Amino acid sequence: MASAKLVPFPLLVLLFLSICNAASSASLVEETNSSLKSSTGAPGANSVVFNINNYGARGDGKHDDTQALDKAWKAACSSWRPAVLLVPKGKSYLVKFIALSGPCKSSIVFMVKGTLVAPRSRSAWREKNRRHWIVIQRIAGLTVTGGGTINGKGKIWWKNSCKTNKALPCKGAPTALTFHLCNNLTVENLKILNSQQIHLSVEDCSNVQLARLSITAPGTSPNTDGIHITHSRDVQVRDCLIKTGDDCMSIESGTHNLHVTRVVCGPGHGISIGSLGDDNSRAEVSRIYIDTVRLYGTTNGARIKTWQGGSGYAKDIVFQNMIMDNVQNPIIIDQNYCDSAKPCKSQESAVEVSNVVFKNIRGTTISKDAIKLSCSKNFPCSGIALQDIDLKLQGGKGLQFKKKGDTESTCQNAKWRKSGNVVPLPCKSNESE
Repeated sequence: MASAKLVPFPLLVLLFLSICNAASSASLVEETNSSLKSSTGAPGANSVVFNINNYGARGDGKHDDTQALDKAWKAACSSWRPAVLLVPKGKSYLVKFIALSGPCKSSIVFMVKGTLVAPRSRSAWREKNRRHWIVIQRIAGLTVTGGGTINGKGKIWWKNSCKTNKALPCKGAPTALTFHLCNNLTVENLKILNSQQIHLSVEDCSNVQLARLSITAPGTSPNTDGIHITHSRDVQVRDCLIKTGDDCMSIESGTHNLHVTRVVCGPGHGISIGSLGDDNSRAEVSRIYIDTVRLYGTTNGARIKTWQGGSGYAKDIVFQNMIMDNVQNPIIIDQNYCDSAKPCKSQESAVEVSNVVFKNIRGTTISKDAIKLSCSKNFPCSGIALQDIDLKLQGGKGLQFKKKGDTESTCQNAKWRKSGNVVPLPCKSNESE
């Protein structure tokens, strides 16, 4: 009987490591698939996992992991099977400007479980890409999720903003996360904080779901809009917490059929449609539904803002079921918006504002003018409906001249109607329809 041959020790070691790695990979796939099921409802059983650690990422927050992320993305994008691009939990990956582009051969889930962190220095950006940090473009069927964090490290940018220091020239700063030309996009269960400028921008996209996002920056941080939407249609935003130094949501030209529900906002500048029509441009916005929103200490509540000299329309808009808590301008339409160092010249043309409903809005304001309708003489606001509104003045320091509850409304060139109980009473000027 022949004796069995002994396996050399080095081969035993390699065999053992192979088994361990296989077990680790199986565990990782199981964990990722579990996350997919809980986050997106997708089975994930046939997904291929592309872990950025396997492409050279260190995840120590110090070494540059941009190339590793780029390689992992390209591998995932080339996969014929549904792909998961994984940023593992418990690590911080330093990433400079990057564009993750398609089209891809299959659907991708970008699973951010750890942290993507931006460089601290502005010199990490070249002039040609200083307006963006992470760009994802030309993708269909993308899901971004995972419960992780995208940290813009924006403090150095805020310090060098002309809005912080008027002696400095005004220059653009990066948007943390930009989606461009994406269809059937889902972004959910993420923390986005301290962006250099805008936190999340949706541009030229369709069929978009944004849900369970936590977006945070100091109230003093300039131009740090939470969610920015432009030239996109069929967008839903729900269950988001937004605390920033600018608009919690800015809804720009080309946005159609947007539904927003269950959003908490503040600090910040409120939920704004616009600004529209700047530099004499044409703007088109329609079918905007803002429902079930709570605002804390924001500069504005429900706002539409347009520049003189523009053209186009903002129409079929509903703000309803909103609670205001110490909001400075709870309801405001401003067709004379001017965010310029120099006074804006009076112009005849304007973006037309029509068919706007403010319904079931209540709470407190820190300014006596709770409703402001400042509209164009040549293109008056029309079809403005005020229904079931109860806005009271919040007493306190600096407001002793008014009793709590005494609020007012002001109107210029606005055609409005009211129904139900409306406090403050609509404008005294006789311009109602």
